[in-house]
Amino acid sequence: MTDTPFTIAEAETTLFARLRRWWSGETANPVKRVQFDRPLTPWMFLLPQLAVVAIFFYWPSVQAVTSSFYLEDPFGFGATFVALDNYTDALTSRGYLSTAAFTAFFCVVVTALSLGLGLLLAVKADKVIRGAETYKTLLISVYAIAPPVAGLIGMMFFDMHMGPFTQMAAWFGYDLKVGIDYWDTASALIVISVWKQIPYNFIFFLSGLQSVPVSVREAALIDAKSGWRRFCDITLPLLAPTAFFLLVINITYTMFDTFPIIDVIVKDKPANNPMTLVYKVYLDGFKGNDIGGSSAQSVILMVVVALLTVLQFRFLERRVHYG
Repeated sequence: MTDTPFTIAEAETTLFARLRRWWSGETANPVKRVQFDRPLTPWMFLLPQLAVVAIFFYWPSVQAVTSSFYLEDPFGFGATFVALDNYTDALTSRGYLSTAAFTAFFCVVVTALSLGLGLLLAVKADKVIRGAETYKTLLISVYAIAPPVAGLIGMMFFDMHMGPFTQMAAWFGYDLKVGIDYWDTASALIVISVWKQIPYNFIFFLSGLQSVPVSVREAALIDAKSGWRRFCDITLPLLAPTAFFLLVINITYTMFDTFPIIDVIVKDKPANNPMTLVYKVYLDGFKGNDIGGSSAQSVILMVVVALLTVLQFRFLERRVHYG
């Protein structure tokens, strides 16, 4: 038995056939089918989104990391390499550490109140029979308000001269000074931020409650007479995936998306007002012209948020039951 020599022409023919099948989307197994006629088609659909992510996220991130190692002229006339000095100055600054402490406090309080009140309203809305659509629409409508508009509305309610909340505090003998007193301003920021985020949590919690099977609810009514026990033992575990998702989203919201609310409340006010880390990055970079320092702060904030997300998925997701 003699071996047939594999000629160059046969090799070229085989290679050409493979290239033709790859380009046309053909597979060796006819049972498997592809969704697109050309393999480059899905990449063409993904290209706009990939371009947006690369231009508006990855490129600014690389620029921030690069700028954090330099002391830059705000007008772009030069830059001096200072290694880790910007990071050292930020982490040893009393003002930065104070802002970081308030950010942690603000994040915990806003997240806890937003999730708790959103879940409470969702549970109550799930039991409403008459006028349910009107009740749900009124609760969800706040979500349509843009954060700067929410901050403006909140500033009107907390206005020192004619704000309803200021007048209510005066009835109890308390002089509410939002924009001047540190903790008065912090309270206003928390109230407005929670008010803005409750509808988002309400929507997801209500959807999770309505997805609980009727058979499970009927079985819970037989096994446990107490409504609180049924909620803790049956409903809450079934809502764990939704609650975990909302926990990640709410932490991200308090760290970044509250920027417009804070800007409206503390803008052009005395310098002793509370602020979060993301707003301090804006003040130092755009108003203080400290490009390198603000870049270092943004990198620190990005690392902190990444670590928080990893810790949540590492230690909390294992307690979440899917399915």
